[in-house]
Amino acid sequence: MTGQHSRWAGLCVILLSLLLPTAAMADSKHPLEPLDMSSPRATLNSFLTTGDVLFKYVHEEYWGNTNSVAEDRLHNLNTALHRMFNLREIAPAARYDLGRDGTVYLYEVLSRIELPPEADIPDAAAYVIAGEGERPAVDAETVKGKKAVGKLVAWTIPHTEITLVRVADGERAGQFLFSFSTVIRAKEFYEKVRSLPYRRDVPIKNYIEKRPNLNRMFAPNTIKRFPEWLKRSAYEQAVWKWLSLVTLIVLIALVTMIVHRLARRGISGRTVSDHLRRLSTPLALLLMSLVFDLANVQLSLTGWVSGGIAWTSVAIRYFSLTWFTWTGPMVVAESIISSPRIHDQSLNAHLLRLVARAFGIVAAIAIILYISNQLGAPLYGLVAGLGVGGLALALAAQPTIENFIGSLNLFADKPVRVGDFCRYGEDPTMDWQRIGYIESIGIRSTQIRGLDHALTTIPNADFCKMHIINYTVRKRMFLLTVFGLRYETTDDQLRFVLATLRAMLLDHPRVLDKEPRVRFTGFGDSSLNVEIRVDIDTQDIDEFRAVR
Repeated sequence: MTGQHSRWAGLCVILLSLLLPTAAMADSKHPLEPLDMSSPRATLNSFLTTGDVLFKYVHEEYWGNTNSVAEDRLHNLNTALHRMFNLREIAPAARYDLGRDGTVYLYEVLSRIELPPEADIPDAAAYVIAGEGERPAVDAETVKGKKAVGKLVAWTIPHTEITLVRVADGERAGQFLFSFSTVIRAKEFYEKVRSLPYRRDVPIKNYIEKRPNLNRMFAPNTIKRFPEWLKRSAYEQAVWKWLSLVTLIVLIALVTMIVHRLARRGISGRTVSDHLRRLSTPLALLLMSLVFDLANVQLSLTGWVSGGIAWTSVAIRYFSLTWFTWTGPMVVAESIISSPRIHDQSLNAHLLRLVARAFGIVAAIAIILYISNQLGAPLYGLVAGLGVGGLALALAAQPTIENFIGSLNLFADKPVRVGDFCRYGEDPTMDWQRIGYIESIGIRSTQIRGLDHALTTIPNADFCKMHIINYTVRKRMFLLTVFGLRYETTDDQLRFVLATLRAMLLDHPRVLDKEPRVRFTGFGDSSLNVEIRVDIDTQDIDEFRAVR
C-alpha cells in the first residue's frame, strides 16, 4: 500500500470515529437534523457515514427483528441515503426501489475504490463568501448565513465517472447530489470493481453476493440446510425465492378467480346485495396487493424483481381502489332507494344513481391522475387534457345535457311521479293517445304507458315544456254527464226525474255535494238534455268509472 493509501485509510478511520458518534448523537438529541450536502465533501462523507449505519443496523439488528419498528428504521435510513441522489427525472413511484439498489451498489463501489484525500475534495470553503457590501452573483446560495458566489456546479471523483452535481433550483438548491447517470450506472460500476479489496472497514463484506439468500421468512440456519441448487442465484434472486414467488402468484390468482366467479354468480339486478357482491373482487385484489407487499419484504427481493413486484402491487392496489370508488357509491345509493318512500324507477332514484355514479367517476379520475403523476406523467398536462376533452365532450353531448337539465326541472317541480295518471300535450286530435300512466322518469327521458298499453318515450327536454295534467293528485274527481229524455216526456215526468236523481245522488256515499246539481239544460236535436255536475270522493280512475 502506498503512503497516499495509508494516509487515506487513516483518515477514513479517524473520520468514521468522529462521525459515527456524531450521527448517533444527532439521532438521539437532534432527530430532525438534516444531512450535510452543502459540498461534494459533505455529501460524500454523509453518504458513507449513513451507509455504515445502515449496513451495521442490517447486520446486527434488522434480520433478528420482524416488527414494524425495524421496517420503519430501515426505511428511514434508506430514505436518508436516497435524498443524496438526483432522481428528479425518475417517476416518484420508482424512486425508492431505484434508490435502494443504487445505495447498495454505490456504497460497495465507494468502499472499494481509491478516494482522493479529504483535503482534495471540494467543500463549502471553496466558495467565495460575499461580504454585506458586495453584490453576489446570480447563481449565489446561502452558506452559513452569507451569500456564496461559487461557480462549482459538479465534481467527479478522479479516475471515475461518479459525479456529484449541484442542484440549481427548487427547495434543495445549492445541495450536491450524486448525478442521475451515476445512480443508473451504479450496478455497472460495481461489476467493474467487485474483485477489488475493500479500502474501508465496512459492517458487512460482500453483501451483494449474500443478498440473494437473505430474507426474513426463514432463519439463516434453515437456509443453510437447503440444497445447493436452491441457493444458487438466478437473475439476482435465489432459486428458492423464485419458486416461492411463483407459487404465491399462482395461489393468489386462483383465489381471486374463485372469489370473482362466486361473487358474480346469480347477479341479475342492481339491488344492494348485488352491488355488495360486486365489491368482493376489488376487495380480493386489494388483499392480493397487500400479500405482494408482504412477500416483497419477507423474501427480501431485490433489483428489478423487487421493483416489478412493487409496481404490480401499486397498480393492483389503485385499480382495486378505483373499482371500490366506482361501485361503492352505488351500494349507498341503492340502499337509500330500497326504502319504501322511493320508487325504483322514479326521478329521485335515477338522480341518486346519477350522483353516485358521478362521485365514482370523479374519484376514479382523481385516482388515475394521482397514479399517473406517480408514474411520471405531468399532472398539469393531464388536467389540461381533461379540460379540453371535457369541453369537446360537452359540445358533442349538448342534447344529452339539455335532457339532463330537463330532468332537473322535473325533479324541482315534480309535476308527475312514477305511477301517476296524466294527460300531456295540447293536440286535441290525439287526446286519447296523450293520456297514460307514468312508468319511469329517467335522467334522459320519461316513459308513459298509454290507455292502449303502448309505451311512449319522451325526452325530458321536451316533456318538461309540455302542459301536463296530473289526474292522480286530485283530491276528488268531477263527474259531468249529460243524458237525454224523449221529447214525449211531460213536465211532471221531467220534474220527477230531476228530483229522483237528486235524491239518489244525496244518498250515494261517494258524492260530496250537499246540493247535487241536476238541471234541464235545453233542447237537443232529438232529446231533452239533463246535466249532472257532482264531485266524487275518490282519486282512483277505476272506482270513479264504477261510480259513474
